[in-house]
Amino acid sequence: MTTAVSRPAQAAQSTPPPPRDSLPRECTFDPGDWAILAQHWYPVALSREIGDSPVSVRLLDEPLVVYRANGQVVVANDICPHRGVPLSRGFSAGDGGGIRCAYHGLRFGEGGLCTDVPAHPAAKIPARLNLRDYPVVERYGLVWTCLRPSEEAREALGSPAIPAMAHWDDDGFQQITCPSIDIAAFAGRQLEGFLDVAHFGFVHLDSFGDPDNTEVPDYQPVRHERGFSVDYWSTASNYGHGSGKVAPPGFKWLRHFDVHLPFTATLVVHFPGGGRLNIMNAASPVSALTTRMFAPIARDFDTDQPVQGVYDFNRTVFEEDRAIVEVQKPENLPLDPRLEVHIPADRSSIAYRRGLRDLGLSHFFTA
Repeated sequence: MTTAVSRPAQAAQSTPPPPRDSLPRECTFDPGDWAILAQHWYPVALSREIGDSPVSVRLLDEPLVVYRANGQVVVANDICPHRGVPLSRGFSAGDGGGIRCAYHGLRFGEGGLCTDVPAHPAAKIPARLNLRDYPVVERYGLVWTCLRPSEEAREALGSPAIPAMAHWDDDGFQQITCPSIDIAAFAGRQLEGFLDVAHFGFVHLDSFGDPDNTEVPDYQPVRHERGFSVDYWSTASNYGHGSGKVAPPGFKWLRHFDVHLPFTATLVVHFPGGGRLNIMNAASPVSALTTRMFAPIARDFDTDQPVQGVYDFNRTVFEEDRAIVEVQKPENLPLDPRLEVHIPADRSSIAYRRGLRDLGLSHFFTA
């Protein structure tokens, strides 16, 4: 059963639900919630995975096709306007010229424009054959898009509301974009798990957790325009098991979390000796119960080491989290604070849920 939580009246009035015919055909979100979430930017693919051939992705239940045309990434609805065949079933048009539909070979290039109709090569191409495309920004090795951008966002693509990531462009830092991870859970549940500081010694026993160091020192979230930030100090180590590295006795690790609502957060870990590791957790909502998690990483140590070790350790950590997140009930994230019991270690979780309520979100689909 879905439990509804009233959204603030002002937020509900400022973002009316979209018409039913503008929602994805198999939408798993409440229409009002979908309208709010669709205004935000999310990653949908790794830049290195997008070439001239079409790639199928899904965002907020909307099927999308992603491809390159003359070096530019295109994100559009995954449907040919001619006879409704998914364009992700198509193929590269060659020479950077975009993609062709698998049914009648219609070619689509930059901006989703139809540039060739093989059945009528000399005829004028009607504008209705062009694809419905979406704004695109490549950043942190990811392809970001927005399904319902404001006019301001469309006019200012140089600085869209994409989360900031400290150190990504700093000298001496290595840029690593890990493979994505698919999670059978709601994006809000996944991100809340990333922010949780009380589970290290219980969930992450194969990666870095210490079952003998589970006490959570006091901390306080600080709200800002896009969400909130947290400075969390503790003696819980971030060194991976088997790394052979040990922190000095009594060393206080600083973990700086920064949350960009609704589903992105970064974590900067301060290592002994001054090293920095920044991990972005970008939870892209495929549907209300499916998430594709992207994790760009910037670090200024071990930069001469193969990135496969980073991929493997990152996968171990997030697989440990996935095993927990996928079995949480209810599947949605209860935004009414009375629906679950809280402890002092949950301050980040409480701040996160409050932030989602402040966006105007009411409730999320529950199976």
